Amino acid sequence: MRPAILAALVCCLAGSTRAEGPVDASTIRSKLFCGYQAWFRCPGDPDGGGWIHWSRRGDRIDPSTLTFEMWPDVSDLDADETYPAPGFTHPDGRPARLFSSANPKTVRRHFEWMRDYGIDGAFLQHFLVDLPGGPGTHLAESRRRVMDHVAEAAAATGRAWAISFDVAGMPREDIYDVLTAEWKRLVDAGIPDRPGYLHEGGRPVVQVWGFFRGDSNNRMTPELANRIIDFFHADGPTRAYLAGGGDWNWRKGPEDWRAFVLRFDAYSPWNVGNYAKDADGTARASTGWWEADKAECEARGVFWFPVVYPGFGWDNLMRKPAGATTIPRRSGEFFWEQFRRLADVKASSAYVAMFDEVDEGTAIFKVSNAPPTSGRFLTYEGLPPDWYLRLAGEGARVIRGERPASESLPIRP
Repeated sequence: MRPAILAALVCCLAGSTRAEGPVDASTIRSKLFCGYQAWFRCPGDPDGGGWIHWSRRGDRIDPSTLTFEMWPDVSDLDADETYPAPGFTHPDGRPARLFSSANPKTVRRHFEWMRDYGIDGAFLQHFLVDLPGGPGTHLAESRRRVMDHVAEAAAATGRAWAISFDVAGMPREDIYDVLTAEWKRLVDAGIPDRPGYLHEGGRPVVQVWGFFRGDSNNRMTPELANRIIDFFHADGPTRAYLAGGGDWNWRKGPEDWRAFVLRFDAYSPWNVGNYAKDADGTARASTGWWEADKAECEARGVFWFPVVYPGFGWDNLMRKPAGATTIPRRSGEFFWEQFRRLADVKASSAYVAMFDEVDEGTAIFKVSNAPPTSGRFLTYEGLPPDWYLRLAGEGARVIRGERPASESLPIRP
């Protein structure tokens, strides 16, 4: 083989961990999933709803209104997928642009990235506050259109996907009614029957986030939790495989909280922001409790579905000084250490938080290393824009038993 051809082949293999063929959507096991927010909107997009999740103000965007931490790299997107961000300019003088999750072409592209880098699929976030009965009811149709885009993209790319409800921000007295009404509507619409929708044991997988103690934004109680579980476990067309998501320290909670967690079919302890520092100040995700969590879940027939994340930061969203909330990514070491721990505990699947959440600086999709000069943004520290997609792909291979979890990073720039 000629050197030039060999070099090109090595480059190609280093940049992609593409899985062959469609993902087996009949089981949640032996897979790496990402949470997918798909909540970004721009003026001029198919929804015409303004700067949703980019700015505090739907009618304008400027450095004082920013609610996100990383500027997405949109260089791979076509002209009809991006929207001008007035007043923002890249260091080379190019006018800055952003994407909208309401554009089906962009959703399709994101799922193509998942396919090309070997990520098995996504859990689409579906917030109760944006559904009929919630304070953001006007967004319901937009949310449902994006769900259609996701279903179509997953089918076209051979990825698995599932609905991930989130109760954050909902009044407690409305959570059950809004949640169950929406699932009934989705079942009636045939959503769980669409190609690529994730199942386990023949039942559609449904995730519900919000089982947190003492959290004013997630107004959960054991009584409400048990009522939700009873609904999804009842015989009939709405029966589902229920994956709960909530406290990472659930085993230390009151008995009535611990008891309902062990009623889920699967459980994801939310680990984002849970970290400790070494003596030298190096931040590492806290994972020392994983073995005991997994053992207790398995003893009760609950599938342990852990959360990993690449780093964190929400200075802009929370209006904090630069760096005040950042958990450094350490060029991917922070992320990869968690995959090594998943291998140690023999995790069968995992959930990456998140594919596209630039709001809290947890995104793994392509991010710009040359963000606009107006505003404060985290970058990938000069690493390739697809660095974390590549790392996630290697992590997926670890989960699927296709490679060992190396001590050092498995990829190079």
